[in-house]
Amino acid sequence: MRFTGRCWKFGDNIPTDRLVKSEHVFEPMAEIVKHVLEDLNPEFPKRVRPGDIVVAGRHFGQSSGRAIATKALKATGIGCVVADTFARTFHRNCFEIGLPALALDGVSTLASDGDELTVDIATGEFRNETTGATRTAEPADPFLLEMLEAGGLIKLAAQRSELFA
Repeated sequence: MRFTGRCWKFGDNIPTDRLVKSEHVFEPMAEIVKHVLEDLNPEFPKRVRPGDIVVAGRHFGQSSGRAIATKALKATGIGCVVADTFARTFHRNCFEIGLPALALDGVSTLASDGDELTVDIATGEFRNETTGATRTAEPADPFLLEMLEAGGLIKLAAQRSELFA
């Protein structure tokens, strides 16, 4: 549950409609990924690399419960997403599809585009390797961590049928 990667920073109040515009939601994922967050940073879908880390401000993923937004973000290959706060449904969707997410108040003031970051979802630790800034959040609930380790809720359910009996 530890990730090190390059920072892609976004601001406050980013709705799921900005992660994936409605005109793309019914396209194949390979096409959707080419448009993730493109109107906020046109370079993101072109240059994001596996393991990169998305950092955002307050209310990341607000407005709708579209699970396609979290799926598309995960499909870019990012290691995790860290935000000052998340919309509740978006945050839960992250864990349900296996996308590590950490809510860490003030994280948006600790990182800039291109910084090298290390995030440990299990311990809540955040470190900006470029600047040396650190902060610790409350780690995710153990059940949510178990969901992540399994690869999402569906995979966890396949492993632990007693959860759904």
